[in-house]
Amino acid sequence: MDRDLATADSADSAEATRAAIAADTGLGARTAAAAGATIAPGAGANPGAIVEPSAIVDPGAVLGAGTRVWHFSHVCAGARVGAACSLGQNVFIGNEVRIGDRVKIQNNVSVYDAVTIEDEVFCGPSMVFTNVHNPRAALVRKDQYRHTLVRRGATIGANATIVCGVTLGRHAFIGAGAVVLRDVPDFALMAGVPARQIGWISRFGERLALPLAGHAEAACPHTGDLYALRGGVCALLRAGGTAPHPL
Repeated sequence: MDRDLATADSADSAEATRAAIAADTGLGARTAAAAGATIAPGAGANPGAIVEPSAIVDPGAVLGAGTRVWHFSHVCAGARVGAACSLGQNVFIGNEVRIGDRVKIQNNVSVYDAVTIEDEVFCGPSMVFTNVHNPRAALVRKDQYRHTLVRRGATIGANATIVCGVTLGRHAFIGAGAVVLRDVPDFALMAGVPARQIGWISRFGERLALPLAGHAEAACPHTGDLYALRGGVCALLRAGGTAPHPL
């Protein structure tokens, strides 16, 4: 078959599928504007949000402007997702989840009830959140959810596990495959099972030449931002002026 003709046929087929979904659901313009997704009546999808055809956005869910929901993802009723976010393929967002702006959630991540994610957080592929400390299949423990808070700018690496009830500090970096059992300080670099702190990291994502404890100062090698360590707490002392705007 001619390549151009095959491409045209494929495009026509995709458009026909979107049209069929729109007709079946009665969502009309809202569905068409969102690339044919199943957006239930009452969902607060901003007109600037893009939802792929196989994704589902339940009634009562809210998506901010510029947010994109990729294939096979599900945003439950009551979820609040901010602006300019990216929800990768096969992502689940629970009813009581709050997500800030400019958050990236990669493929195969489930964000369950009682998880709050602030602005500019990165959740790597297949990382895991939990919300019950001691689950049993035969016991309902929805009244025992432990809240997890991911502060602004934090990164969670691929296949990492965040056991419920912890706070990940601002711009903390959780290495791939780590298992976090307790609170993580701002700018902390964590790795291992269970996760332990192995250093400090800048908001740009560069390791800082700081000891784990004591008093010291170090600059980010990329931005020139100056960080101070005082009594086990790392903080941005002075901006170097070259960091990207969102940071």
